[in-house]
Amino acid sequence: MTSLPVVPRRVGLALVALLLTAGLLPATAAPASAEEELPVPYTFLTSAILAGTQLDASPPGANDWDCRPTRRNPRPVVLVHGLLGNRNTNWQTMSPLLKNNGYCVFALTYGVSPSQPVGLDQFGGLTRIQRSARELKRFVARVRSATGAEQVDIVGHSEGTVVPNYYAKFLGGGQLIRRYVAIAPLWSGTNAAGLGTLSTTARAFGLGAVVEAVFAPFFASGPQLLAGSDFWRKMRRGGGPAVPGVDYTNIVTEYDQLVTPYTSGIEKGMRNHVLQEICPVDLSEHFQVVASPTTAQLMLNALAPRRAQPVECQPVLPYVGTPG
Repeated sequence: MTSLPVVPRRVGLALVALLLTAGLLPATAAPASAEEELPVPYTFLTSAILAGTQLDASPPGANDWDCRPTRRNPRPVVLVHGLLGNRNTNWQTMSPLLKNNGYCVFALTYGVSPSQPVGLDQFGGLTRIQRSARELKRFVARVRSATGAEQVDIVGHSEGTVVPNYYAKFLGGGQLIRRYVAIAPLWSGTNAAGLGTLSTTARAFGLGAVVEAVFAPFFASGPQLLAGSDFWRKMRRGGGPAVPGVDYTNIVTEYDQLVTPYTSGIEKGMRNHVLQEICPVDLSEHFQVVASPTTAQLMLNALAPRRAQPVECQPVLPYVGTPG
């Protein structure tokens, strides 16, 4: 699902991009570090490509099963990747950042279809969301057992904001999740490329089952993610997707090319952040948003609101972030 970078809408942003690329504006550096701190890259594309050379690996800082939560950070953080991602490609920024900030970090790859050929079987999110949520349930149980923690915090991206909520709402996870940071979420589904409208039309003519049957062998989650699907009607039953007792924070970008409209990620009863309202020169789209320094600070603030820090605004380019 590759898309060309979204053209910025605000006057002057193209000039910002040129200046950043030319090195005339400062790029975001990794956090001030002690010797043991991990490097934190604020660029999605190059980090994901490099991570793709070790697809089975965990992202830096994650899946240390000897890690024990502290009084300062009492809950482990579970990272849940997006569609066609995996634990390594999706979390090259947030995993080391969280580790550097003292969290026990864990990440899984879920939703790998049995029909995927060798090589592509390292990328997840393709099976039915219900099945993926059961995988997450087992993973969270393992994390809690290893760390002794009663609850976990969730940081999810794209489809990884949906799977944990199904777990929370229908599989008993609601009591086990305290804070839930959703990056590029889609609480009402997506109409990317008009597919949501097409799917709704198909169901109106009694063809919904046919559409799902066509996708099921290799992309079962696809029809479920579309706006107006039976999945979303179930998820929003009872007043919306939010689960009582879970503290939700949504981080969305106006330039999201896969969650359309991007306002699908804004939900009543949740804390909502639009990236460009905080930092107009952050041009992150659906992928770079998970490696944006603006997103990173919003995430840290959401996980530890009593230690919240001001969010610095720095130029960010689509896909490539803040290189250098």
